[in-house]
Amino acid sequence: MTPNAIEVEDLRVVRGGEEVLHGISLSVPHGLVTGLLGPSGCGKTTLMRAIVGVQIVAGGTVEVLGLPAGSPALRSRVSRHARERVGYVTQAPSVYGDLTVLENLRYFATIVDTGHDRVAEVLDAVGLTGRAGQLTASLSGGERARVSLASALLGRPELLVLDEPTVGLDPVLRAELWEMFHALAATGTTLLVSSHVMDEAAECDRLLLMREGALLEQTTPQMLRDSTGEHDLGRAFLAMIKSAVE
Repeated sequence: MTPNAIEVEDLRVVRGGEEVLHGISLSVPHGLVTGLLGPSGCGKTTLMRAIVGVQIVAGGTVEVLGLPAGSPALRSRVSRHARERVGYVTQAPSVYGDLTVLENLRYFATIVDTGHDRVAEVLDAVGLTGRAGQLTASLSGGERARVSLASALLGRPELLVLDEPTVGLDPVLRAELWEMFHALAATGTTLLVSSHVMDEAAECDRLLLMREGALLEQTTPQMLRDSTGEHDLGRAFLAMIKSAVE
């Protein structure tokens, strides 16, 4: 196993003639919940797209599980079970509203070539067994997010990349999702979770802090508090920005 699940070196991305990621270098360790935090528009989604191999890059390297991002080998088959080594959940739920929860998952299970027994497992993992027969369009926002997460879990990913999975959810649903993320990490899954809500930084094992297309810091919640003298992580992030521009 490689030392880290993700290694990014001097990553540059240009869109519309303008550089939107400015030579980013970072690492993400195995088996932890790493938070990618920063204001909306700072480049989090672009970075995540580069990590999962769907973003054209202008320079630098991105390695995922020891392979170049987007490599076909990141979609392997283990015995008779599918194993999509990297799962990616976009901010907008990527499920079909006119299908039931169960129909959605059976459809995605066919794509990754896994059995109906796995569908039952992921339904239970995301707490939607009781909603299996319900049309996805009729679910709450938090429940639709869970269906998207369940579809990504079908292939038993080693790395799960989640783009703003808690946006727009009430505090109770957010807390339930974070509890689920840590349960997945406890089984060995590596999670990279983006958010623009700084109070979610406290839910993460490690932090990647971004601003205006640049990486400000790789740290932990406690190290961020210690380095800035601020207990509140939102104020600590602002203090770090102020220190960076001085």
